[in-house]
Amino acid sequence: MPDRAFDTSLIKTWLLDLQARIVAALEVIDGLPFRIDTWERPEGGGGISRLIEDGRLFERGGVNFSHVLGSRLPPSASAHRPELAGRRWEATGVSLVLHPRNPYAPTVHMNVRCFVAMKDGETPVWWFGGGMDLTPYYGFEEDARHFHTACKTALDPFGTDLHPRFKEWCDRYFFLRHRNEPRGIGGVFFDDFAEGGFDHAFGMTKSVGDAFLAAYLPILERRKDLPYGERERDFQAYRRGRYVEFNLVFDRGTLFGLQSGGRTESILMSLPPVVKWRYDWHPEPGTAEAALYTDFLTARDWHA
Repeated sequence: MPDRAFDTSLIKTWLLDLQARIVAALEVIDGLPFRIDTWERPEGGGGISRLIEDGRLFERGGVNFSHVLGSRLPPSASAHRPELAGRRWEATGVSLVLHPRNPYAPTVHMNVRCFVAMKDGETPVWWFGGGMDLTPYYGFEEDARHFHTACKTALDPFGTDLHPRFKEWCDRYFFLRHRNEPRGIGGVFFDDFAEGGFDHAFGMTKSVGDAFLAAYLPILERRKDLPYGERERDFQAYRRGRYVEFNLVFDRGTLFGLQSGGRTESILMSLPPVVKWRYDWHPEPGTAEAALYTDFLTARDWHA
C-alpha cells in the first residue's frame, strides 16, 4: 500500500480525540471535571486548554491542544534545522503535565506534536516530535519498570532500534546541566522525526500518544492513596523546583511558545503550584529522599 501524503487534518483529528480520551480518563480518577478554555492566537490558529487545579487528586494538571501558524520560524524551532530559518510554519500538538498532590504519586509529562515549515516554490518540510517522561519524588522500582516497558512496547512495532535511541535521547534531553542531574527517571523523547514516510512517522507518534494512559494510570492508582505527612510534602516542593528550573531554562517547547508569541497561560501550565528552594540542601544518607538520588536519578535500563 503506497504511503499517504502529509495530511494536517488527519493529525488534528487524532490529536483532538487523544486530548478528549485522556481528559475523560483523568476526570474519572480525580472525580472532578477539567475546566475548558478555548483560545485564539492573533497571528493564526488557536487551541483548547483543559485544566484542573485543586482537584481531589491533582493539585494542578493540564492537557492542552494547539494548532498555531506563524510567518517566521522562531530560533528554538530552527536551532537544529538552520536551513529552515525564516520560513512560514504550522504546528499542532497535545501537551500535558500532571502534578498530583500526593508526594508518592509522580509528576508526568507527555507531548506529541507535528511541525511544518513552508516556503513558496518548495515542498513543505514536516516532522514529528514528542515523548513522555516520569518525575517521581519517591522512587518505586515497580513504577519505573512499568513506565519504561510501556514506552518500549509502544515503539517496538516501528523498529526495535527506536526505544534505545529515544530513551537515551530522553535521558540526555531532560537533564539539568547546571545541576548535573536528571529531572526524573526519563522515558522516551524524539524530535525531527520523518523516517519511513508519513504513515510510519505518524503511526509511531500515535502509538506513543495512545500509550500514555496505560503507562501512567496504573502507577497513579498504586500511589494516590498512600499516607503522607509534612516531610514528604516538603521534599516534593523542593524537588518540584528542579521541574521549574528545567522548564524555564532548557525546555524547547516552553521557549518555542514564548518566542512565537504563544498563549502564556497555556505555556506555563506545566509549572507546579507549590514549590520551594533551599540553599545547598542535601538529604540525610539512608533515607527515602536520599534513595531518589542514588537509585532513581540515574540513566538506568528500566524496562522489564
